[in-house]
Amino acid sequence: MKKKFYLAGEWVEGSRYTQLSSPYSGEVIAEVPLADQEVVERAIAAAQDAFLVMRKMPAYQRAAILEKIARLFDERLEEAARIIALEAGKPIKTARGEVIRTIQTYKFAAEEAKRIHGETIPLDAAIGGEGRLAYTVREPLGVIGAITPFNFPMNLVAHKVGPAIAAGNAIVLKPASQTPLSSLFLAEIAAEAGLPAGALNVITGSGSTIGDQLVTDPRIKAITFTGSPAVGIGIRNRAGLKRVTLELGSNSAVIVDRDVNLEEVIPRCIFGAFAYSGQVCISVQRIYVHQDSYPAFLESFIRETKKLRGGDPLQEDSDYSAMITPQETERALSWIEEAKERGARVECGGEVVGRMLQPTVLTGVPVDAKVSCQEVFGPVVLINPVESIEEAIGLVNDSRFGLQAGIYTNNLATALQAADDLHVGGVMVNDVPTFRVDHMPYGGVKESGMGREGIKYAIEEMTELKLVAIKR
Repeated sequence: MKKKFYLAGEWVEGSRYTQLSSPYSGEVIAEVPLADQEVVERAIAAAQDAFLVMRKMPAYQRAAILEKIARLFDERLEEAARIIALEAGKPIKTARGEVIRTIQTYKFAAEEAKRIHGETIPLDAAIGGEGRLAYTVREPLGVIGAITPFNFPMNLVAHKVGPAIAAGNAIVLKPASQTPLSSLFLAEIAAEAGLPAGALNVITGSGSTIGDQLVTDPRIKAITFTGSPAVGIGIRNRAGLKRVTLELGSNSAVIVDRDVNLEEVIPRCIFGAFAYSGQVCISVQRIYVHQDSYPAFLESFIRETKKLRGGDPLQEDSDYSAMITPQETERALSWIEEAKERGARVECGGEVVGRMLQPTVLTGVPVDAKVSCQEVFGPVVLINPVESIEEAIGLVNDSRFGLQAGIYTNNLATALQAADDLHVGGVMVNDVPTFRVDHMPYGGVKESGMGREGIKYAIEEMTELKLVAIKR
């Protein structure tokens, strides 16, 4: 299946192509064009022209287009889920969940398109301000450069495209090299929904070729990027005065206090650790359990983890499948080996069956081992005992990252202490850090990024505040 770029409302062939393979089987599933500088230039120029249309489009029309995008995704839900399962190796039941969230995200964007507003400013509060009326409006920035990751190839794209359209911007979208089919599917749907030609352009290929041009071209007014800290920091350093939103790495932790109901906690922690083989920005990577509950927690966690089933992502009973590439699997394995050499114990997993790394539970992991202090982005979780909640909070905060954290406790004072003291972008009380719904503010501190997603908050990042002052 030979794919094309989506430029200025048309499907355009590339001059060079690369093969796209299934993470699970290794079989070729598509041929994808590789953009060169000329293609990127055409995409930016098309978006620049389309912005003149988008910025004048009434809010109700932008909302109607986004509503139709959501409706078309709903009508083609199963087709969309199969695309995710094939190109990302995401189990089909998990892929369906992503499509349902994608539909919801575009619905939120449609609603927020009608709620972009300013405020009146009482200028007469200042000496010399009397006899004047002032108000603010939010105006679209222009062309948005969006660079998206492989792990949520429809919904994380929606979190960039949805608010950009809602605000009246145009977009140049560069999807992850392993998951371009989801974005090309979106382009089909957006065209059918009546989005003006050039308002969305999808270009596939090398991150260095496309990303460098988007970051340095003065016509791009904002970059919204989800990916690794190293690339994100590079973008920030080269972006000049562009608006930049960065969703970067994490090694999210959950704290388990004594006297909580483990029957409720353990299934959520297993979901948080192993959903999509741990390839989730807010996957549970570290669990710190009060020593009073630790033996019972560990025994039950291992028992339930061993019940998970691996297999073909298109099979309904698969709980996990292959990681995104064999190279990533090898990297995760090497980190497990490093932890073992440092004295950690593998309680279950730690082996590859077929192309699938088995869900892995580690104990006794030193704080400076890679699986503890870096982002493993694989089906690996460490479980260590702590003597107090204060010790656990210190361990959570002893990290370069700070995206989200969770704490399970029946004590309100302990929950509020954690909410105050955890240095992260979001604290989930009585849930895992993997919790996210699509209209909440989402983002991190430290090397987890800057700026916030969640439609309303992303729109603020993609608009400029203008003051109008009128002398009567």
